[in-house]
Amino acid sequence: MIVYEGLKTEFLSSCENDSIAIEVEENIWQKLGRKTPKSEFRSWENSLNYMYKVLNDGEIPNDVGVAIEFNIPQTSKRVDFMISGYGQKNAPEMIIIELKQWEAMEAVEDTEALVETYTGGANRRVVHPSYQAWSYARLISDYNKTVQEQKIKLSPCACLHNYTRHEADPIDAKQYDEYLREAPVYTRGQLRSLREFIKKSIHKGDQKKVLKWVECGKIRPSKSLQHSISSMLKGNREFVMIDDQKVVYEEILRLSLQSQTDCKKRTIIVQGGPGTGKTVVAINLLVELTKKGQLVQYVSKNSAPRQVYSKKLKGQLKKCSIDNLFKGSGSYTEADKNAIHTLLADEAHRLNKKSGLYHNLGENQIKEIIHAAFCSVFFIDENQRVTMDDIGSLEEIKRCAHDEGSEIFCLDLKSQFRCNGSDGYLAWLDNILEIRETANYNLDGIDYDIRICDSPNEMKELVIEKNRDSNRARILAGYCWEWEKRGKNNTSFHDIKIDDFEMSWNLKDGEPFALSDTSINEVGCIHTSQGLEFDYVGVIVGNDLRFEDNHIVTDFSKRAKSDQSLKGIKKLYNEDPKQALERADEIIKNTYRTLFTRGMKGCYIYCMDQGLKKHLKTRLESEKK
Repeated sequence: MIVYEGLKTEFLSSCENDSIAIEVEENIWQKLGRKTPKSEFRSWENSLNYMYKVLNDGEIPNDVGVAIEFNIPQTSKRVDFMISGYGQKNAPEMIIIELKQWEAMEAVEDTEALVETYTGGANRRVVHPSYQAWSYARLISDYNKTVQEQKIKLSPCACLHNYTRHEADPIDAKQYDEYLREAPVYTRGQLRSLREFIKKSIHKGDQKKVLKWVECGKIRPSKSLQHSISSMLKGNREFVMIDDQKVVYEEILRLSLQSQTDCKKRTIIVQGGPGTGKTVVAINLLVELTKKGQLVQYVSKNSAPRQVYSKKLKGQLKKCSIDNLFKGSGSYTEADKNAIHTLLADEAHRLNKKSGLYHNLGENQIKEIIHAAFCSVFFIDENQRVTMDDIGSLEEIKRCAHDEGSEIFCLDLKSQFRCNGSDGYLAWLDNILEIRETANYNLDGIDYDIRICDSPNEMKELVIEKNRDSNRARILAGYCWEWEKRGKNNTSFHDIKIDDFEMSWNLKDGEPFALSDTSINEVGCIHTSQGLEFDYVGVIVGNDLRFEDNHIVTDFSKRAKSDQSLKGIKKLYNEDPKQALERADEIIKNTYRTLFTRGMKGCYIYCMDQGLKKHLKTRLESEKK
């Protein structure tokens, strides 16, 4: 949908009459039923009057199309400004312009597309304007059927008319070179350069015809996107489905395609423990449904799985195309009803009520995902809820689905592929952590390498040795040591110190912890490892889990202050101590249960609490006899 459209002459006339921002505001109210904040109105006045100067050139045809605020169909993304016409040999062309009010920015080191600037009342990390414009063009070309069939050339750029560019400016940092080539940035004093960019593409007016084509284009993944994502799984044994994974996959595929045919809303809940293949099924569905012409996205709250699986799938696709397939759970706060064919919510037990950095956006992530898709699929393990904010449960998903008028289907993944296929190991963990009593509480006959180490250095040496073969071993820890900001990019800064053992938390260097060759020298936590798997893990158990008076006890006061998992627990403790202790007990035990199950072949444990070390070692030795 386009909020404002007109010919160049009509746009110029509206600017000369000081009415362009008013017209946009009125159209937004009429088409979207949304009032415009004063700050947004002022930004239109400033940016659109600048575009008046840009287009006020006799060599730009008077009958080119001009569009303002184009909402990319079935997404919440909006293109600020578009110009349409014909290029050489009468080929249809469209210019995409991202308009920014920025006056300053800083490059964010060790990232390929992020910058930091003052926006929305605070300094925030956002994507580089070149990347934003380019990703919008890529999203349109990847999913707009008419753009594909009419071979409409999209030329993106960004305009920061308040930004004074300097020599060696952060906006031109080397890490952004690829995006600057694809979508150049024009700043203060570069009005004529922006004009030349437009005139290079558009030689003849189109009477808004190309705009109409783009606006009315049906949603369909491009053939190149379908082919590329399909080829990525070929020969990748990690994504091969077996046993009940294939059964669950086929049923979800059937229900999703049925929703696309009859336009009925369906919610599918897939329950499965660690290593049952929830993510394998989700990734295969992402590929197959995209091949079948659906707009489908993989969703997770935790960024670690998205980073890992998107990186593993990269090949022929550009980064922005990959990013359009992998989304954060807060991406749907403003999404229209049934805007997307299928959403695959992995690690759905980690979903929250509110979204955004300050938890001030949206209403309920589960409800928003169901609202946004014809078919929503939730992969959950309620025993992996590890923060105060986690609301993903079978009952909550059912409640939200009922409120949205959706049919509900429940499926199970039972076959265990982690921990060497050992359901017995999981039962042993549940029993020894006193999460629940289980019938099979010993390790008799279980082919899994579990050891209780006498020192963190012993554990570290075991993990390093296992990592040499395939970079598939990692050290993890409970969040009982502060994650110092000054050390987030410095491997020589050691956050975790235990006697003569010193290591840093995993670095914020842009490379996924699960894949980086240097991650063996760092320690991961629940937030960088949940949803992922390794061959072997070493786990440091902090003083938040101890063994006292012949029982496992938890202590939320031993968690690091920088840990957000238990945010609000002190307030709850003052109001209702019993409920607070029960909630903290569940979260801490679930955290270690999750960490202990990241290794497919083995787990090496070091406990800060000597009582817990002795208890685990005694149980392990007696049950392995």
